[in-house]
Amino acid sequence: MPYRNPTPTVDIIIECRDRPHRPILLIERRNPPHGWALPGGFVDYGESVETAAQREAQEETGLTVTLIEQFQVYSDPARDPRQHTLSIVFIATATGEPQAGDDAKHLSLFNPWELPQNLCFDHDRILQDYWYYRHYGFRPRLV
Repeated sequence: MPYRNPTPTVDIIIECRDRPHRPILLIERRNPPHGWALPGGFVDYGESVETAAQREAQEETGLTVTLIEQFQVYSDPARDPRQHTLSIVFIATATGEPQAGDDAKHLSLFNPWELPQNLCFDHDRILQDYWYYRHYGFRPRLV
């Protein structure tokens, strides 16, 4: 019987440090599932997760990011309606003018009080955990 393993992905919380309040960058997805999401994608064979995060950020936003830290791993089997994935989430910083590319239809900067309602995958949970971490200084317990 063939093995069925989750597919590794990365998501990047990009803080735009050259803007007031250091907003984060979200993309509006061109491909299903549609909606707003953190930049990210699948890890290629032979690629480290750090390299994948930098590559995906560049492809989707046109920005060269500096990875600050690995934030959390999210692995709920239902997090992606297409297949079972696990996501290694990074916090990164960038400066400059982002440009939508690859599978990003649009992109925009968001502060925590103005996030869009139609977030894809489990990105609402990831962002809630991230804002909690930024506000209180520690990561919430994963259940």
